[in-house]
Amino acid sequence: MSQAHEQNDEHGSMQSYVVGFLLSLLFTFIPYIMVVNQTFTGTKLLVTIICFAMVQLVIQVTFFLHLGRGPKPKWNLYFFISTIGVVAFVVGGSIFIMNNLHYNMSPSDKLKKIANDEGIYQVGGKATGACQGQHANHKVTIKNSAVSPLQTDADKCDTLTIINEDDYEREIAFGVHPYHDVYAGETELVIRPGKSKTITLSEAGTFSFHDHLQPETSGKFTVSE
Repeated sequence: MSQAHEQNDEHGSMQSYVVGFLLSLLFTFIPYIMVVNQTFTGTKLLVTIICFAMVQLVIQVTFFLHLGRGPKPKWNLYFFISTIGVVAFVVGGSIFIMNNLHYNMSPSDKLKKIANDEGIYQVGGKATGACQGQHANHKVTIKNSAVSPLQTDADKCDTLTIINEDDYEREIAFGVHPYHDVYAGETELVIRPGKSKTITLSEAGTFSFHDHLQPETSGKFTVSE
C-alpha cells in the first residue's frame, strides 16, 4: 500500500466528512424535535437525549477523528475509551448535582435562605419572611448522641444554635427520619466536632430534627408567632 493511500485512509475522505456532518445534523435535529414537541418528558426524555449524545460521540470519533484508522489503532481505542469515560463522568456528575439540588431545595427555598442569611426582610415594600433585628438565642447541645434539651420553645425570629460536643460529624436534617423537610430555606446542617451552627427561626410551628447518620439523635422545637 502506498504512503499516499495510507495517509488518505488515516485522514478520511471528503465523502466521509460529508456523511459525518449530515449524520451529526440528523442526530441533533431529532432530539430537538422531541423536546419541542414533548414526545417524552422527565426521565425518559433525559435518557433519550443521553442516548442520542452517545450516538453523536460515535459519529464524531468515527467520521472526524477516524477511530480505528492509521498506524496506531490501539492508541485510537485508548482514546475512545478515555473519551467515553470523561463524557460519562461529566454527564453523570451533572445529572447527580442537578437532581440533588432539585430534590433538596426549590427556588423559593433558596430565595428564603438568602433572605434569612442576608437579613433582607423587605423587597419592593413586600415582606420576604426574613427576620429583622436581634432576638433571643436558644442553644441545643448534642453530647454522647443525646440532644439536650429535647424540646425547645421559642418565639418567631429567635435563633437556634445546635452545638456538637461529640467527636464525630453530625448531619442535622429537618423532619422525622427517613423524610427530610426544609426549614427557613435550610435543608441540612453539617456540624463538625466541637462546632456549632445557628439558624433563624423565621417559620412558626412545631418542627423535628435528627442526625441523618444517627437518626435516634433527634429533637424538636416549637416557634410561636
